[in-house]
Amino acid sequence: MSQNINLANPAPLGLMGFGMTTVLLNIHNAGFFPLDSMILAMGLCVGGMAQVVAGILEFKKGNTFGLTAFTSYGFFWISLVALLFFPKLGLAEPTAPAFMAWYFVMYGIFTGFMFIATLRSNKVSQFIFASLTLLFFLLAAKDFSGSEMTGVIAGYVGICCGLAAIYDAMAQVINEQYGEVILPLG
Repeated sequence: MSQNINLANPAPLGLMGFGMTTVLLNIHNAGFFPLDSMILAMGLCVGGMAQVVAGILEFKKGNTFGLTAFTSYGFFWISLVALLFFPKLGLAEPTAPAFMAWYFVMYGIFTGFMFIATLRSNKVSQFIFASLTLLFFLLAAKDFSGSEMTGVIAGYVGICCGLAAIYDAMAQVINEQYGEVILPLG
């Protein structure tokens, strides 16, 4: 016997995890603050674990896009923290910048394909994935070239991307609470 279960929307949790962590890391990339434990903790817990939880809940709802996006980016954050933290623990050598660039290239390619999927979605989601694709390729270009200015530009792109994700999350929560469109998604 099949049950019709009305599940809550997990996307705002994943979007907030992604958005807040992306803004904070990119405030660092833009040159305002050093990379510190707050960013690493946010990356591990909020950017990482919260997004993985949201992705698993998207699976339960039958949303392949949400499952793929949230779990992939959740594990991106967890792996990024590991890449930064393992050398400090003596567990691995630091990754060379040119090799780190390939890490960002791979996520850029993945995100470019995810952007194509958003073309059937709202304009805010399209902006998030377009700007995230650009962000990954800028981070790769920074690591390939050593250009600090490219890293600063990436930081500003990342801040805009993260803020858009926060807006998307809050629009979904507020619009659902009010039963009408208060914050448009386009």
